[in-house]
Amino acid sequence: MEFNSEEKCKNYLFKLKWEGGFRCVRCGHRGYCNTVKFGELKCNKCKNKHSVTSGTLFHHLKFDIVKAFLMVFLVSTDKKGVSSLELHRRTGIRAKTCYYFKRKIMKAMHQGDFKLSGRVDVDESSVGGKEPGKRGRSKGKKKEFVIGVQMLKKKIVRVFAHQIKNASSKELKPFFEQRVSSDAHVRVDKWRAYNPIKRSYPNMIQERSKPEKNFKLLHREIMMLKAALRGIYHHMTHLQDYLNEYFFRKNINDKSQLFHTVIYNMILSKPIPINQLNLG
Repeated sequence: MEFNSEEKCKNYLFKLKWEGGFRCVRCGHRGYCNTVKFGELKCNKCKNKHSVTSGTLFHHLKFDIVKAFLMVFLVSTDKKGVSSLELHRRTGIRAKTCYYFKRKIMKAMHQGDFKLSGRVDVDESSVGGKEPGKRGRSKGKKKEFVIGVQMLKKKIVRVFAHQIKNASSKELKPFFEQRVSSDAHVRVDKWRAYNPIKRSYPNMIQERSKPEKNFKLLHREIMMLKAALRGIYHHMTHLQDYLNEYFFRKNINDKSQLFHTVIYNMILSKPIPINQLNLG
C-alpha cells in the first residue's frame, strides 16, 4: 500500500486506532459523527472531538503527515539506520524537527516483555572513542551497555541490550530480570559482578573470554552494532533509544512488517512532549 496522500495516511491510522470501534476517551460513548475536518470524529454524547493523531505519538504533528509516514518508513526499514540529518535532506523539514520526530519513532521501536531463553551469551561493552589512561572496564566518558544474544545452533535469533552506568552487579541485574529467562543456559565471562546474579540463574556458567575462541557470535554482534552506530550517528545522547532501534529491526523476522509495526506502536503510545524526550 502506498501512502502518498493525507487521505490514505489518515485512513490507515483510523483503521488502526479504532479497529475495535470508536470509543470516546472522555465519556466512553461509542456513537460518533464526522466533522468537516477530514480524519476527525465527534462524540454524539459529550461532543468531544477526536482526531486520528490525537493521544498518539503523532499528536500535534507540525508538518505533512505524508512526510511523517516517509520518516517512519526510512527509520524502521533502513538496515543500518538513518540520521536526522538524512531525514532533513530527504523531506526538506528542519533538522531539529526531524531529530525530535525521529526520537518519537524510536520510542515506538520497543519489543514488549520478551525474554532470551535457551542458549544465551551476555557481555558488557561501550561506545565512544578511546581515552588515554582508561583500560578494561574503566569506561571514562564512553557510554556502556550490557548485551545478550539468544542462539540456535550457529545463528543468533534474538538480541537485547540495555544502557548501564557501569558494569556493577547492581546495574547488570535489571537487564537479567527483564530480558533473560531464569532457566536459560547463560554463559558470561569471569567478571566478578556476575557472581551475585548466578544465584537466580542456576544454569549460568562463567568462562574466561578468549578472542576468536569463544563468545564469537556475541562479539561479532557487538562489532556490527558499533560499526553501524559509528557510520550513521556522530553524537548519541540517549544511547538506549539507539539500541532499541537497532535491535528492533534485527529481531523482527518478517521485514515487511517493520513499518506497519512501528506505525501501530505509535498509535498505541501516548504523546511525549519534547521536554520529556530530553529527559530520556
